[in-house]
Formats: sequence, C-alpha cells, structure tokens
Amino acid sequence: MNGRLFIYLLITVLVTNMIRILPVTLIRRQITNRFVRSFLYYVPYVTLAVMTFPAIVEATQIPMAGIAALIAGIVAAWYGLGLFPVSIICCAIVFLLELFLR
Repeated sequence: MNGRLFIYLLITVLVTNMIRILPVTLIRRQITNRFVRSFLYYVPYVTLAVMTFPAIVEATQIPMAGIAALIAGIVAAWYGLGLFPVSIICCAIVFLLELFLR
C-alpha cells in the first residue's frame, strides 16, 4: 500500500503543479481576447458560488430556511447592503424560521 500511496501522491503533486505552471510558461503576453478575459475574471466568483450555494441549503436543519435566507440575502445585496448586514439578515431569517417551523 505504501508504494501505491507514493504514486498517488506523486500524481497529485504533478497535476496540481502543472495547473499552476502551464499558464505561466505558455502565456507570456497579455491576453487581449475579450471573451477569455471576461471568462477568467468570473471564474473565482463562479467557483465560490458553486461551493457556497449548496452549503447554504444543507447547513440548516430545515432546507426551506436556507432557501429563504438565500433569497433574502440576494434581495438585500441587490439593494446595496454590505456583507455584514446581509449576513446578519440571513442568520436572523434562518434562526427565526427554524425556531418557529420546528
């Protein structure tokens, strides 16, 4: 098992480093394509959303409380509230819904 573990670890290190090294070595000039630039700009936001949205619903005891908090957070952010007020509103909604819907 130790030999296989070493091989798996080596493959993981190679793949992880190739993802980081290839763009630096292959792309030496500034990217001018508008589509590629906008794609690369939004990748971190999409990745964060993909990790966050399922956790919002699954972290609560009642999934509807998480969905209601998500909708309220989107509305609050749409109206220009900052991160802290939006998080307070979402936490309060989850707390109240789980308190009264049990």
